[in-house]
Amino acid sequence: YRRVFFQINGQPSSVLIRDANSSSAHIENEQADSGNPKHVGAPMPGVISTIAVEAGQPVKRGDTLLTMEAMKMETSITAERDATIKRVLAKIGSQFDVKDLLVEFE
Repeated sequence: YRRVFFQINGQPSSVLIRDANSSSAHIENEQADSGNPKHVGAPMPGVISTIAVEAGQPVKRGDTLLTMEAMKMETSITAERDATIKRVLAKIGSQFDVKDLLVEFE
């Protein structure tokens, strides 16, 4: 599959299209539970450009967890509360969709 980014009437959007030339399988990412305060989900589709945390690291509210890039614009994902990182599912260069799980708190 390939993610195609485009604009319609000035509004950015994207769509996932099957690539008939690709032999690799599409990997489904784990989904964040919006009702679970321990889950940090992707706010938009994009590629992970930086990761600032690792498992076991304590973070405070407002600390940057990672940065996503979409359409040459970067967005910082920050901690919404004080916590300790349980696991980081994001990897630099990986593609994530909206609501895919990026980081989980303990």
